[in-house]
Amino acid sequence: MSSFTSTHIHFLASECYKSVIPLSSSLSFSIPSVCRRKNKVKYSRRRRGIQCSVAEGPATATPSLSTGNSQSVLDCVIVGAGISGLCIAQALATKHQNSNLMVTEARDRVGGNITTVERDGYLWEEGPNSFQPSDPLLTMALDSGLKNELVLGDPNAPRFVLWNGKLRPVPSKPTDLPLFDLMSIPGKIRAGFGAIGLRPSPPGHEETVEEFVRRNLGSEVFERLIEPFCSGVYAGDPSKLSMRAAFGKVWKLEQNGGSIISGTIKAIQEKSSSPKTPRDPRLPKPKGQTVGSFRKGLIMLPNAIFSRLGNKVKLSWKLSSITKSDNGQYTLLYETPDGMVSLQSKSVVMTVPSYVASSILQPVSAVAADSLSKFYYPPVAAVTISYPKEAIREECLIDGELKGFGQLHPRSQGVETLGTIYSSSLFPNRAPPGRILLLNYIGGATNTGIMSKTESQLVEAVDRDLRKMLINPNAQDPLVLGIRKWPQAIPQFNVGHLDVLDAAKSALNDGGFKGLFLGGNYVSGVALGRCVEGAYEVAAEVTDFLSFVQTS
Repeated sequence: MSSFTSTHIHFLASECYKSVIPLSSSLSFSIPSVCRRKNKVKYSRRRRGIQCSVAEGPATATPSLSTGNSQSVLDCVIVGAGISGLCIAQALATKHQNSNLMVTEARDRVGGNITTVERDGYLWEEGPNSFQPSDPLLTMALDSGLKNELVLGDPNAPRFVLWNGKLRPVPSKPTDLPLFDLMSIPGKIRAGFGAIGLRPSPPGHEETVEEFVRRNLGSEVFERLIEPFCSGVYAGDPSKLSMRAAFGKVWKLEQNGGSIISGTIKAIQEKSSSPKTPRDPRLPKPKGQTVGSFRKGLIMLPNAIFSRLGNKVKLSWKLSSITKSDNGQYTLLYETPDGMVSLQSKSVVMTVPSYVASSILQPVSAVAADSLSKFYYPPVAAVTISYPKEAIREECLIDGELKGFGQLHPRSQGVETLGTIYSSSLFPNRAPPGRILLLNYIGGATNTGIMSKTESQLVEAVDRDLRKMLINPNAQDPLVLGIRKWPQAIPQFNVGHLDVLDAAKSALNDGGFKGLFLGGNYVSGVALGRCVEGAYEVAAEVTDFLSFVQTS
């Protein structure tokens, strides 16, 4: 029983951490922030609150691009130059040898909500923080010329969950499980029995994450492992998130095998009996459960793709309308710095947030627009601060250093901050010597009031939380580097998400708008890696459609 328990708690934790790329490794955002990025801020705790004063300084710039018009018919126009849109274009160009495309972006820079800042010896992220180095993402990086810029975290770096006032390590391998103290022995036994199928049968409705985990693995697994991971992945509410939509791999285990263990065994058997696709020999082989970035931050990937696509990317182009002509081609009308411009294309991919797509598509399909308007994006704030190394509590140091990926905070533990990433421990050259760089996320679906907080109040909340478990209570005040509010941050994969998405796609298809595709994180998944994987999937769909059109 103990081996069943250990293996499957580890598997579930592993699958969650693979998805935790938004907050626990890269909060994956979908719209521009309406709040300014802070330059260096002097921060002082005072009796009546926190005072912030700003010292102006230069921020990292993103390259610009001149605009122009195209009189020829394009094979594909991709609306949105965030990571999804750029990767779809790159996949079409590299994997499908189709460069007859255009990427348009309403803002004056590429990358969407990837926001890397470098200043005064610090380098930090204010949107996504890192990625799981899957083969699709590594392929995208190599095809963008970034092989030598990849940096990978320590695969043995511990992850922590706050429980009863103490940061407790999450098991990183099955051998860790018998002795890890985040769960009690009865809790582990309950999880083991549930994993082998000794638990209530599935209900006749779509389960939330909370319902699924409590039923299969018990309350301790949910409260101490999965609930904080839900905060990390989606900044979401597990009583509303759909297990099928948010953690589909784990959900399928029970569906396919009758229990989590049987499903795992069946999946392993199917994988071993299936022919193996040769792995691209160019790709590095990451070790263990690690995460990745680039030497100068995540912004290097969109900038590299932008550089390769050249004038196929148009910045400051705001899409006004889409229409479809009798010959099956789409006309896209844009407001540009040079006036109104129209593009003709055989296909269109919308990678903007769902609520933006809803507004644009309202004249095209009211049913699709209505479906797309239903997805919810809660607010999240990213607060980046630095402490001197000696501010870290001694019990939190390993061999005299702050080592680890970061920490997550269950909502039941009396702290407001969702989680903290140890940025300077995760990747090299992120902070000056002797300094610790911490990226903190606050807000989400269970704390939407953060938008009414001042920047000083956000910093005060984060600093107060950290002094409860990581930072010495009498440590000096932190240096505040960046405060970024995202009013609509992460699409929530709540119960009914997949049905609503299917309804939007069906409305477009049945309404005569074949060749108009939906993409982005509300389609593929919120982790940066899933956005890249989804980009390859959309590129294949576009290619299949174009082949069909050509042969029709």
